[in-house]
Amino acid sequence: MNIFKKKVRSALSNQILQNALDANSERRVVARIEAFSSLAKPFEDYQKQAHEIRNDVIQNLEHYYQEFVQNVQARGITVHLAKGTSEAKEIALKIAREHNAKLAIKSKSMVSEEVNINQAFEDAGIRVVETDLGEFIIQLRGEHPSHIITPAVHLKREQVGETFQKYLHIPYTNDVNLLTQAARKTLREIFFEADIGISGVNFGVAESGTLCILTNEGNGYMVTTMPSVHIALMGIERILPTLSDLAFMLKLLPRSATGQKITVYTHLIHAPKQAKDADGPKERHLIIVDHGRLSLKNTPLQDALLCIRCGACINACPVFREIGGHSYTGNKGQYTPYPGPIGSIISPALFGENEFGHLAQASTLCGACKEACPVDIDLPNLLLHVRAGGKEIQTHNRFYSPRGLPKSIDVSLRLFTIVMQHPKLLHFVQKTSGVLTQILYPNTKWVPMPSFTGWGYSKDIPKPAIKPFRERWENLKQSKLSPSKPSEFSKQEQRKTKMQTTLAQSFNKNKQSPVEVFQHELTELDGKFYNCTRETLPQTIISIISSYQVKHLCAWNKDPLIDDLLPTLRENNIQVNFGIDKTAKIGITRAIAAIAETGSILVTSGDGKNLTTSLLPDIHIAVLSCSDIYPRVEDVITQKDTTNASAAVLISGPSRTADIEMTLTIGVHGPQEVIVVCVQ
Repeated sequence: MNIFKKKVRSALSNQILQNALDANSERRVVARIEAFSSLAKPFEDYQKQAHEIRNDVIQNLEHYYQEFVQNVQARGITVHLAKGTSEAKEIALKIAREHNAKLAIKSKSMVSEEVNINQAFEDAGIRVVETDLGEFIIQLRGEHPSHIITPAVHLKREQVGETFQKYLHIPYTNDVNLLTQAARKTLREIFFEADIGISGVNFGVAESGTLCILTNEGNGYMVTTMPSVHIALMGIERILPTLSDLAFMLKLLPRSATGQKITVYTHLIHAPKQAKDADGPKERHLIIVDHGRLSLKNTPLQDALLCIRCGACINACPVFREIGGHSYTGNKGQYTPYPGPIGSIISPALFGENEFGHLAQASTLCGACKEACPVDIDLPNLLLHVRAGGKEIQTHNRFYSPRGLPKSIDVSLRLFTIVMQHPKLLHFVQKTSGVLTQILYPNTKWVPMPSFTGWGYSKDIPKPAIKPFRERWENLKQSKLSPSKPSEFSKQEQRKTKMQTTLAQSFNKNKQSPVEVFQHELTELDGKFYNCTRETLPQTIISIISSYQVKHLCAWNKDPLIDDLLPTLRENNIQVNFGIDKTAKIGITRAIAAIAETGSILVTSGDGKNLTTSLLPDIHIAVLSCSDIYPRVEDVITQKDTTNASAAVLISGPSRTADIEMTLTIGVHGPQEVIVVCVQ
């Protein structure tokens, strides 16, 4: 038995893993459906448009790549092209050695897993610490991620408690909030000590040279802000033409990945720290990784380059739900960071067809992955191409045999093909199998599959009907179907229609103002909202601060609205610091703009604008002018205030995670509370 099959059987017999995978899939799928229900148009319309955008990029990748690199370099970011993983590691290590780095901190990055950057740094004597909660947990355990969105999806809270007890030396607990806070406390000092921050890049925007990074916990924001050097790793295909395209994709990626309208932190990076910036890395390096991606162009597997790494296909896949991410291994047990349907295509394409081609067999070809994919990749068709050894599949061929199959299955598939091509023979087989299974298995609705099929180890199939559907069709046409309990699909459609109607009523019938919509969305994200005038602003802020019994805070300076607060704060014996403050419980910033549809505020770098003020304290108070609230994401990210800043961040509520048993926990590495004071 090969290693892959051993992994599969081990996963199927692991009840803890089965429970964890079931919980993840069910919640992710439901959350995704509900999140897309809040959009005005059908999901299929967004799929089509997203496919067109991404396909345009891949078809014209050389053009967009040159435009992107030119604009990134023009703002002072150093760009490196790595043709393979070895070259990417060498570039990153050279940067680290030039700065005598001893400690590097990382936010979650699948390209870094692909490159195996951690091992390269550790071998060079540089400590690497994962800061995403799920990645941090599995790093302590010496494991690989089992999901591209939820790395520790395979673990129960009790296992995490045991891990933290062993490695963080805390009393055992299985309380998810306490475990999260233990990780926050442990990692907080590491953020301050790190020499280098390493991140991925979700999207690069050609027209502006923007690096867009999406995170929820605040660790990605810290990794790209606090160390003096930032290294970003990006697949060469992750480019978008315009900021408008980015705004569109921001509607899809968070909804598909985690069921959110937008992630807590949407970080838009344009440059290293400038002379007037209060904080930020002095150097930023972008390593663009090819590693076989360009060679996929103009091949049957080209559409795999459209992927935006949301993980929706993984959550929808019935096979992944049973075997988990760690089962997706090469012939010799090699790890791949890309599991599930898309991983079964990317892994053979990037890491070797001979080593990983068999993963394409781990699919039912049911099409659930294609339905869930926000960029409408025909994943079943690509899986068939991998099964065929990457060759073109001609639809007129009488039979095509997937490579690498046992002889028994190959013969069975050939017989199946013959039967399906002859209606009379198919009818005879249907009738015969119905009668035989009724005789052999009279007291059950299920029939065990033969073990030689591979599926027979863990799967049964419904018993064939004695009377085939064709014979029953005439009777069915004449009868009226009796009312039955609504299916789960119809319930979802009803919920979708209801939510779309509610959304339309909210914006049209009731004619809510942008301020009212923003307030609603912010509070839905566990944020707090206060209204005041410029005259009452100082007293409103004092009232909020007093409720926390705080006498020391950090704040921006050189901002008119915040400057108005300073005399009143001092009169109330509240000490205000303007630099990086490790101990301040409250941080006060200006919100340069806000977005009604997502409840997000915009914070930018600049003179007197410490980004860490919105990140390090437990409580973030943002002062917002009501006139700076815009309806859509696109209205804000295309503004000059956003694109001219070295870094800009959309913040949508307090930091959060669901990395332990899909249990939502507020306050990870970023603030536990976000309060917006809206000034009329």
